Order: sequence, then structure tokens, then C-alpha cells
Amino acid sequence: MRYGRLSKQLAALAGPILVETVLIMMLGAVDTFMLSRHSDDSVAAVGMVNQLVNFVLLIFEVISIGTSILCSQYIGAGLREKVIQVVGISLLFNLFSGLTFSFILHRWAGALLGMMGLREALLPEGLSYMRIVGGFVFLQAVSLAISAALRSADKAVWPMMVSAIVNVLNIFGNYALIFGKFGMPALGVTGAAISTVICRGVSVLLLFILLKKKHIPHFPKELFRPFPWRELGNLLKIGIPSAGEHMSYALSQIVITYFINMMGNAALATRTYCQNIVMFGYVFSLAVAQGGAIVIGHLVGMRKTCAAFILGKRILRVVVTASVTLSVITALFGKLIFSCLTENQEIIAMGTAILWVDILVETGRAINFFGVQSLRATGDIYFPVTIGITVCWTVSVGFSYLFGITMAGGLVALWCAFFLDENIRGLIFIRRWKGMKWTDKSFVKG
Repeated sequence: MRYGRLSKQLAALAGPILVETVLIMMLGAVDTFMLSRHSDDSVAAVGMVNQLVNFVLLIFEVISIGTSILCSQYIGAGLREKVIQVVGISLLFNLFSGLTFSFILHRWAGALLGMMGLREALLPEGLSYMRIVGGFVFLQAVSLAISAALRSADKAVWPMMVSAIVNVLNIFGNYALIFGKFGMPALGVTGAAISTVICRGVSVLLLFILLKKKHIPHFPKELFRPFPWRELGNLLKIGIPSAGEHMSYALSQIVITYFINMMGNAALATRTYCQNIVMFGYVFSLAVAQGGAIVIGHLVGMRKTCAAFILGKRILRVVVTASVTLSVITALFGKLIFSCLTENQEIIAMGTAILWVDILVETGRAINFFGVQSLRATGDIYFPVTIGITVCWTVSVGFSYLFGITMAGGLVALWCAFFLDENIRGLIFIRRWKGMKWTDKSFVKG
């Protein structure tokens, strides 16, 4: 009965997280797919910019990851006041750091894209997208903090609903501003950027209203006087290492994008298309892993480590089975999918081949989703970071250069390097979970 209740709680969390994650991914994917009707060069330019913007967004995960883990454990332990303190601190931190990075991305957009090696022909569109989307990146920073707070309180359905509304707005906004419909000017890449920013603004407003209505009606001043430095310290203690692994991965992708840029515009566009296609294959596993991490965090807060261990094993089986099944289906329809996106036969052939290799990539990725999310939820922060950074740079980046550039294997060879990276890390995380060395890492003491 007890494990049946946990399964229901997991399903109640994973379902909304799945839908929300798909919808969040669609914000970027809609830009890509609609711009594919504009030109492949526009897709390549936006893909390069998003590598850098996504890297910056991971910096905000420093606090958001800590918020999710601490709130999950404090809710499990019944420590309501600490939950309020953590959420308040995370909102302030992400707002101010978000405004700082918005200024940097807008002010030095040209220099940053130049460092990434964006071709002269792609630079005008890249600059336009970067200055608008990057200049308002603080909106996403605040959204991340609020969503983390709502999810950890088993209220994942509300961020999901907000994402649904925002995606509908983004589709209409993109259609109007990219192609000049409904009396609007045809702005191409600039229109896609404006639409994305407006939608993120609406998202922040709706999420903040829901936070006040459904979770924390107000933030009592006495809980922040004196300032709860200990909770800020815990947030940073969790967030900096955890986000450090994410940032390391994102930085490695920027380096790999530089390698791909050396292969030409077709390879760069193919990589962008592939990223947006395969993410819909792994999103279910990501959602289950995130929902499972919240439940595991609650169990650890209640000191029920055996229940957390058994639940983790179930989550692992589910995510691997789902990820492999969905990636096989995607590969089977690969040629049809790419044919709908572009008429460039080189891109179609390259992308179709990559989707078959990606089946192996997704096996390891699913295990990593489970391993990293679950270990973090228990408070075992440093191990995933160490493994993630070490293996990613030695295997993913090192073998990408060896296979793709030195041996001239092209984009498909890079995907082989990704396969090795994901699966090596996955095997290490499975061993860590089964060894149960995470049982004494909780932040709830006494």
C-alpha cells in the first residue's frame, strides 16, 4: 500500500512535469521549426546563439536546483518556515543575477558570438536574436526559481498550465512576427526573438500569481530578519556544484559547436535540427527522473532511505525503457521528419543517420537523468559533479575532436563520442546508487 501511494505521488508529479517540460522545449523548437521555413542559415544562427543563452540559463540553476532539493527535504520534515525562507532567497538571487547577465548578453553580444566563431554571413541574424533574447534572460531566471518552488511542493500542475498558455501565445507570436501575418511586419529571426521574450514575460507574471495563491501567500519579514545566511549557504552548497556540472556540460557543447562550425553550415543546421528532434524522445525520462527526485527528497527528509532506494530502482527501469522505445520510433521516422523540415539532401541524409546512433545515446542519457537527479535529491551533491565534468570533457569533447575533426568522421562520428560519454557516466551512477553511499548526505539533521 505504501509503495502504491508513492507510485501515485510520482505519477501525479511526473505527468505535469512531462507536459511542462515538453512545452518549455517547444518554445525553442517552435522558433527552430518556423525559422526552417525562413532559411537553414537562420536555424544555424539561432542554434549557435541558443548554445550560449542556454549556458547562461544554467547559471541560474545554481539556486533553482538548491531550491528544489532543500524544499523537498524540508517539506518532508514538516519545516514550513524554512521552505518560505528558501523560496524568498532564491527569488531575490535569481532576479539580481538575471539582470546582471541580461546586461552582459545585450551589451557584448557581438564579442561573445565572435568568440564562438559565428560566420560573418550568419552574424546579423545571430546578433539580433542574441540582443533581444539574451537581454531579457532575467525573466527565465525568475521563472526557474518559481517553478522549482511549486514542483517541490507537489504543485507541478500549475507550471504546466502556464507553459501551455505561453506556448499557444508563442506559436501565434512567431507566426505573426516571423512571416508578417495579422498586420504585423515580417521580421524573421528578430520576430522569433520578440515573440519568445513576450511569452517569457507572461510566464513570469502568471507563475508569480500562482506562487502567491497556491503555495506562499506572503513572505513574513520576521523570517528574513536577521537574514537567513545559513539557508543561502545551503542553497549555494547544493546549487554551485550541481549547476557546475550543468555549466560544464553546456560549455562542452559550446566547444563541440565550435568543432561543428568548422564542418560548415549544413552540419551546424543538422545539429540544431537533431537537438530539437531528439529532445522529444528523452523528455518523458527527464520528467519521471525529476518527479522521482522530488519524492525521493521527501522520503529522505522523513528518513525513509530504504523506500527511496526501492523507488529509485523502479524509476531507473521506467526511464530506460521509455527512452529507448521513443528513440527507436524517432529513428524509424527520421527521414520523413527531416524531409518536412528542409529540402537540403545533405542535411536529410546526415540527420537520418544520426537518429539511429542516437538510440545508443539515449540509453545512457536516461540512466544519467535518474542518477544525477536522484543522487542530488538525497544530498549527494559532489559525486555527480565530479563524474560529470571528468567524463564529459575527456570522452565527449576529446573523442568529438578525435573522431570528427582529426579522423574527419563528420557529425555522425561526434554522435558516437556522445554515446560513449553518456553510457560511461550512466554505469558509474548505477553503481553509486546501488552502493547506497548517499544515505548519510541529507540536509535535514537531528
